[in-house]
Amino acid sequence: MTDRQTRVAIVTGASKGIGAAIAKRLSQDGIAVVVNYAKGREAAEAIVAALAASGSRAISVAADIGDPAGMATLFDAAERAFGGTDILVNNAGVMELSTIAKVTDESFERMISVNLGGVFRGLREGAGRLRDGGRIISFSSSVVGMYQPGYGVYAAAKAAVEAMTHVLAKELGSRGITVNAVAPGPVETELFMAGKSEALVKTIVGMNPFGRLGQPDDIARVVSFLAGPDSGWVSGQVIRANGGII
Repeated sequence: MTDRQTRVAIVTGASKGIGAAIAKRLSQDGIAVVVNYAKGREAAEAIVAALAASGSRAISVAADIGDPAGMATLFDAAERAFGGTDILVNNAGVMELSTIAKVTDESFERMISVNLGGVFRGLREGAGRLRDGGRIISFSSSVVGMYQPGYGVYAAAKAAVEAMTHVLAKELGSRGITVNAVAPGPVETELFMAGKSEALVKTIVGMNPFGRLGQPDDIARVVSFLAGPDSGWVSGQVIRANGGII
C-alpha cells in the first residue's frame, strides 16, 4: 500500500447517509477522497467544501453507477486529480420494497443495475486499476441471513455481492489487495427511514440487543478499519455490522 497520507479512495453514493460518513471518516484518516453522487450535486459539493476547509483533499464527481460507464468515469477522475486509486468503497445502492409477487420489471431492473451491476463493474474496474496493496470494500446487507418479506430482490442482489467478494479476494490476493464487504443492519438514514411508520421503526429498534438503530458513523468506523493498514490480513470476509441483530 502507498503511504497513508497519499492514499486515494473512491466512495460511491457519498453525498449523504452512510456514504457521506465514510467520505468524512476516510478524510480524517488522511486519505484523499472522490465523493461520488448521482443526483445530489449540492450535497456532494458541500461535503467536499467541508473537507477542504479542514485541510483534506477531495473532489466531487457525478456518475450513475447503474450506467455501464459510471465506474470508469470515477476511476478516470481519480487518476486525473490524484494520480491513481488505492481504495474503492462500493456504497451506492437503491432499495424498493415489495413482495416478490408484486415486484415490477422496472423495479427489478433498477435494483439489479445499481446494487449488483454497479458493484460488479466497480469490482472489475478496481481489479484492473487499483494500485497494489489496495482495498476494495463493498456493501451487502444484514437482510442476507434475515430474508425478510419485501426484501427479495434487494437481498438477492446483496447475496451476489457477497459471492463476488469471496471470489475476488482469492483472485487479487497475490497483489496484496484485500476484498471485503460490510453488511449493515438497520441504520438511521433517509434510505432506511423512507416509508416506515413510527410503530414499525420502534419494532425494528426493539429487535436489536443495543436498543437503537445504527448510525452512519457506526458503519464508517468499520470501513475505516478495512481501508487501513491494520486490516491487511482480513480478506474475503463479510462483516455484519448490525449491533447483534442476527
